[in-house]
Amino acid sequence: MFGIIIAIALLFFGIFLKMTKNPGFASSKKFAWMLIVLGIISILGKLVIMYSKGEI
Repeated sequence: MFGIIIAIALLFFGIFLKMTKNPGFASSKKFAWMLIVLGIISILGKLVIMYSKGEI
């Protein structure tokens, strides 16, 4: 469960970086897509693992 929460946090932070206009985050904007993809892959991986164990 903790892994899903961390993956969702990565996904939302990546979306936040992509949408923000704050100049303080300008140097981190190039990592937005990486965080979004990493969050999606982590969520899907965790769900597959939970399904294979029969937890969902």
